[in-house]
Amino acid sequence: MGHMISVSEKKEFLKQFLAEFELKRRECTWLLNFLMSDDDLMKYVHFVEKAAHTPKGLIISAKGVDHLPFSFHKQHHVTTDTEKAYHDIRLNQSEDVYIELHFQGANRYSPFLTVLEENPYVPDDVELTKVYDEAATFILQRSLISYQRERLTNEIDRALDEKDQDRFITLLLELKKLDEEKEKN
Repeated sequence: MGHMISVSEKKEFLKQFLAEFELKRRECTWLLNFLMSDDDLMKYVHFVEKAAHTPKGLIISAKGVDHLPFSFHKQHHVTTDTEKAYHDIRLNQSEDVYIELHFQGANRYSPFLTVLEENPYVPDDVELTKVYDEAATFILQRSLISYQRERLTNEIDRALDEKDQDRFITLLLELKKLDEEKEKN
């Protein structure tokens, strides 16, 4: 963890990462490409774990992991809107941006491990962050539910197209369960 990670190392990693993994949201690929295209911006980019604790964090997921596609955390505000993140980064070019990536085999993917930095903001005192975590979790859970709902409705449409009645009924029940969950939250 000792050495400073150079801009070219970070860009190399991102290039390789984007070539090998498909992100859940296309705008995230676009956002990472935007960062990569600017060496000055890349100086401020850090790959960390638990980016939600940083002053400005992006959490991005590739396909194949059970994580929200994208969230942007800034000073305790959370949004799943990539556009907002893009504008914020563009307008504040000298602010550090902490990026957390979720993808299959992350803990064994050596290009990622070489650029991973210690997160200076991970709290020692977990109590303080509990309130924040609960608020963030609530927001993320709601967007995760709408993300799952969207996925289910697409699959229901497909089952209908393919006249697959068993699958249709199974999916319908899942959707019903999801909506009941939502009522509870």
